[in-house]
Amino acid sequence: MVRFLAGRGLSIIRIRGSHHFMEGAGMRTTVPVHGNRPLKIGTLRSILRDINMTPTEFEALWRA
Repeated sequence: MVRFLAGRGLSIIRIRGSHHFMEGAGMRTTVPVHGNRPLKIGTLRSILRDINMTPTEFEALWRA
């Protein structure tokens, strides 16, 4: 998810523990990084809300 967001113009501004704080293009979000474990659906939806992206848009860009 961090790489996906970096490709969309966000950059890591700081890391505290396992949380990566990212901002760019007027958006800001926090991404928990716990090894290879997938994000929970609620966390993913929260990140998408923070970056003003719908789940449908995300899915299309993720698969591209």
